[in-house]
Amino acid sequence: MAIASIIQTLVAHDVEFVVVGGMAAVLQGAPVHTIDLDIVYALSESNIARLELALTELGAVFRDDPRRIVPNRSHLQSRGHKLLQTTAGPLDALATIEANTTFEDLLPDSDWLEIEGARFKVLSLARLIVVKEQLNRPKDQAMLVLLRATLDELQKCRP
Repeated sequence: MAIASIIQTLVAHDVEFVVVGGMAAVLQGAPVHTIDLDIVYALSESNIARLELALTELGAVFRDDPRRIVPNRSHLQSRGHKLLQTTAGPLDALATIEANTTFEDLLPDSDWLEIEGARFKVLSLARLIVVKEQLNRPKDQAMLVLLRATLDELQKCRP
């Protein structure tokens, strides 16, 4: 799994991040289709340095830019979205989501998951639903039905 390779590299470099977006839903059992990995990362200088090393290892470049620009520390310090292509697949590295929600803001609504020995945080389905409700893109609105149904099923299974 290419996504697992990206996650393992981030974890190996001790990058502080939370998986958000469609992959957060997939990892929690929602029957949705997505091809990229979206993460929100901590903006501390030390974390940005670790993220930069991980992205270098992954051969990351800005997606859809024919100049094949490599993300650097200055890019990673910005609050914008970094839409990247890595040797393991697409990665959207986000400093914030929603209006200005940071990594630290998302921690209370995140759960630990493990894939192939890599332990990392993923945004809860309940919080992901809140995020998607604020977006007006058709794909996000369509995903809401599946997210709500998955959350309902998971809650029925809990004691």
